[in-house]
Amino acid sequence: MTVPLQAEALDISFKLVPAIIVFLMMASFLVIGYVFKVADTEGMWVAGRGIGNIENGMAIGANWMSAASYLGLAGLVALSGFYGLAFIVGWTTGYFVLLIFLAAQMRRFGKYTAPDFVGDRFNSPTARALAAFTTLLIAYVYSVGQARGMGLVGQYVFGLEIIPMIVVMMTITVGYLALSGMLGATKNMAVQYTILIVAFLAGVYVVGFSQGYSTILPQIEYGALIADLGREFSAPFVNQPFYLWIATAFSLIVGTCGLPHVLVRFYTVRSERVARWSCVWGLFFILLLYWASPAMAAFGVDLFQTTTGASAYAAEGGMSGAEGDVIVVLAAQFANLPTWFVGLVAAGAMAAAIATTAGLFITASSAVAHDIYTELINPDATQRQQVLIGRGTIIGMGALVTVTAFNPPALIGELVAYAFSLAGTVLFPMFFLGLWWENTNRQGALAGMVLGLLIWITSIINSVLPSYIGALEAIAGEGGAIVPIYAQYVPPIGAALIGTPLVFIVTIAVSLATPEPPMETKKMVRQCHSPEPMGQQETAADVVGDNTGGGTPADD
Repeated sequence: MTVPLQAEALDISFKLVPAIIVFLMMASFLVIGYVFKVADTEGMWVAGRGIGNIENGMAIGANWMSAASYLGLAGLVALSGFYGLAFIVGWTTGYFVLLIFLAAQMRRFGKYTAPDFVGDRFNSPTARALAAFTTLLIAYVYSVGQARGMGLVGQYVFGLEIIPMIVVMMTITVGYLALSGMLGATKNMAVQYTILIVAFLAGVYVVGFSQGYSTILPQIEYGALIADLGREFSAPFVNQPFYLWIATAFSLIVGTCGLPHVLVRFYTVRSERVARWSCVWGLFFILLLYWASPAMAAFGVDLFQTTTGASAYAAEGGMSGAEGDVIVVLAAQFANLPTWFVGLVAAGAMAAAIATTAGLFITASSAVAHDIYTELINPDATQRQQVLIGRGTIIGMGALVTVTAFNPPALIGELVAYAFSLAGTVLFPMFFLGLWWENTNRQGALAGMVLGLLIWITSIINSVLPSYIGALEAIAGEGGAIVPIYAQYVPPIGAALIGTPLVFIVTIAVSLATPEPPMETKKMVRQCHSPEPMGQQETAADVVGDNTGGGTPADD
């Protein structure tokens, strides 16, 4: 079942002052993108590896806090109560795993992209291609939620129908990205984070104070509302089973550690120490929004019920999915705050969506231009050719995402969770085993990645595609899933709970049953854990190559 496009309770009309705020914000993004435009691959993909820890932490925060965080997280809590907390738990816990096990080690390995790591670590162009394909899938699924969020919020400001609004916002986003690359995107992300966090916290504090919900700590004081907001808030797991809560949280935790656009942030910094600290700063910047998001959801639900006189819950004929997706803006609107202030809250949502789309499109473009075109098709490609291919990929991906966002299959937060489930099932086991077990080999990686892709794709075919393909819908029937038992235990939103352990087991078993990787590869893994400092542009392969007199040949 697809999600209603229109948020009926939203005041959809042109508003001059909010439009000026959004116009100035968009213009600043384009100017920053132009000032920091790049012409080489080092700047296009990893910002010259010169970003500091606080700036990178802000970029991580902006990259991370997408429309799913700014809008979708509060919407999920508003519509499903305790189940929505699985998203907060999953999306934050994953950063602790990243900090402890992956951030510094990834920086020491020192490549351009996530597929770059997979291809070089496992000495396999096939593994590189599978990782690049997975990266493209993640970017596509993830970005659909961002495009939908931009369209919904843009309606409040400009008063257009949602489809032209999505087209306009995605065109601006694609334009500045194709121009600027990773360096311009990173500079923009610091600005975008500032805009989104100021707008969101201002909204929480002003709505809470003006309506008498809170005074100085709405993040805690909103608890007084819980008992009055209905069974979804006061009784856990009434609408979603405990298994789905665990599956969702687990998938989001491991998915965090497998997202290419998150991991590439650690390639952009000067050293492994900066990588660790930027992860800490990023988690702090994320905390500022996540701590306040349930409060905004509670305020929005209560105001929705008071203003409309209807129950907030869709199951009772109340709030629609589209209205849940813009509950942050609706809360400010229902609180009768000045139009310009509601416009500021809406502008923050746009900044959040654009920042994340930037990171996703850059990783997608690097997967095509660097990992597929240069590494697999044309090894002699010039930097100009790579940058042109990358920009073409951004434009093509933007068009595909825009069209899909016209008829999305799920809420913003759920769409993003599909991408996390894919990343956690396919890429996280490769990153973790690749960095922490030197005997993981090419055969094991290929077997694990193929299995992970099969598990995730079958879950999508089983539970999501029947809404779009008539033949599958006829097979699925009223339940919405072709194989109900598979949908119950391997749902698209939580497929990693079953998939990730299976991929670990298969990868380890096949690696043990086949020849060990070359000694040069093992030395690269050991170098990722060495206490010896490395140069800003130096990689583990450089150090091993200097010591052995050669690189690591591909095995297939």
